[in-house]
Amino acid sequence: MTDGVIDLRSDTVTRPSPGMRRAMAEAEVGDDVFGDDPTVKRLEARVAAMLGKDRGLFLPSGTMANEVALRVLTQPGDEVICEQGSHIYNYEVGAAAALAGVQLRPLEGSRGVLRVEQIEHAIRPSDIHLPVTRVVCLENTHTRAGGAIFPLEEMHGIRELTGGAGIAVYLDGARLWNASARTGVALDEYAAQADSVSVCLSKGLGAPVGSVFVGDHSMVERARRYRKMYGGGMRQVGILAAAGLYALEHNIARLEEDHRRAAQLAEAVEGCSRARLVGGKPDTNMVVLEVLDGPAEASRVQEELAARSVLVVPFGASQLRAVTHLDIGDGELEKAISVFRAVLS
Repeated sequence: MTDGVIDLRSDTVTRPSPGMRRAMAEAEVGDDVFGDDPTVKRLEARVAAMLGKDRGLFLPSGTMANEVALRVLTQPGDEVICEQGSHIYNYEVGAAAALAGVQLRPLEGSRGVLRVEQIEHAIRPSDIHLPVTRVVCLENTHTRAGGAIFPLEEMHGIRELTGGAGIAVYLDGARLWNASARTGVALDEYAAQADSVSVCLSKGLGAPVGSVFVGDHSMVERARRYRKMYGGGMRQVGILAAAGLYALEHNIARLEEDHRRAAQLAEAVEGCSRARLVGGKPDTNMVVLEVLDGPAEASRVQEELAARSVLVVPFGASQLRAVTHLDIGDGELEKAISVFRAVLS
C-alpha cells in the first residue's frame, strides 16, 4: 500500500521488501549472456530442482517465457491447443503468430480447465490440408478464471493422451506457487505432467521482475538462443535473480495468507446487494465480481472505489477483479472490505 492507496489491481504491484532490496544490493554478479552470473545460475538451478526438471533459464517476463517455449516446441505452421481464456491467447499481443508462426486453437474450458475428451477431439488427424497439433498449453492457476486451480488428476489424463499422440504439454505456471500452496500438491508433481514449465517470480512472490523456464537440457539450450533472439539476453542480472532467490526463500510459505484474505473479501462481496461473485468462492488470491446493473454501473463502481483509495481492474463488461498479495495485510483488507460494502450495498 502506498500513500493510503489499497492496490488490488494485481499481485504484480508489490514493492521489494527491505530484505529483498538488501539481497539485490549484495548480489554477486557476472555477464549472463556469457553464462558468468553466479546468482542467475543459482536461481535457475534452484527452480529447476523445485520443479523436477534438468535445467532452468531466467527470462525478463512471463510473456517472453511463454513465447520462447512455443518457439522451442513448435515449427511454423503448427497448431497449439489452449483454453480460450488463457494468457497465451488473450494477453500476449498475438506473439505466437508473429514470433513462432503458429496458430492457437482455443477451446472453451470450465473455469479454465480443459478436459481430456475435448483435447482428444481437437487433435488434428494426419491430413495434408491440416496443421499439425504440436503442443497443448495448460495454465495453472488460470488468470481469466479468477485464479482457478487446474486439477492434478485432469493434468494426469491429458499427459497420458498427449504422450501417446507425440504431442508436447507446456504448462504456463505463472502462479503455480499458488496452486501448490492451496492444494498441498508438490510443485514437481504438477510439473511432471508437462514437458516444460514456466513460473513467474513477480506474481505473488514479490520480486520486481522475472520468470524461469524449465525443461530438459536440449530444450533449455534452444530456449537460451531464442531468448537472445527476442532481446532477452541480460548482463549483470544477478541483481534481479537475487530478488527471485529471496522470494523463493521467504514468500512461498505465506501465500496462504493471500488466499485467506481473498476468501474474506469474497465473503464480504457476497453480502452486498449491487454485486455477485463470479465463479463462486476463490480458489486462490483473486476475487471476481459482477456488478448487477451492467457495464456502465461497473465502471462507476470502479471509479467510486478508486475515489475511496481502493484500486481494482475491469475484468469483463460488467466485472471487476481484486487480487490480494503480500503488500495487503489484515489492516488493509479490513479497510478495503469497508469500502466495498459502502460502495456495493
